[in-house]
Amino acid sequence: MAIPRRINLPHHEVFPAGAFLKGEVEPVLDFQADKRPDGSRPQQTDKETGLLLWQATVLDADEEASRKDTAIVVKFAAGVRPVPPAKKAGMPWTPVEFVGLSALPYVDTNSGRPRLAWSFRAESMTEPGAASASSSSSKGAA
Repeated sequence: MAIPRRINLPHHEVFPAGAFLKGEVEPVLDFQADKRPDGSRPQQTDKETGLLLWQATVLDADEEASRKDTAIVVKFAAGVRPVPPAKKAGMPWTPVEFVGLSALPYVDTNSGRPRLAWSFRAESMTEPGAASASSSSSKGAA
């Protein structure tokens, strides 16, 4: 079967009402590896690329999103910590748009009733509209 494990999706399909970064981009800790001598955990690496894994908590602005789907985690495989766009004055969270967004479906069995859930990964993040503006300007130049 030729269906990829990860499904590439445009940002507006996953976050039609927008997305907001809550907090900082943090390393994904590897709980399968042994602790370091100082007691800390090493950072997890991507199995396919070997790059470090980073994660960010994202708030989905969609009013129709269920309570469980309002705050989600988006991961990044990158050699250095991804830098979010600058925070807007007067806003509690940073509006973001994800570039190279993909989703991996899985069955979440953590509650009493199994449900379909999604694991999200992105190549990078920008200020909303910046990714689509750069892609439309590059199309016009072609």
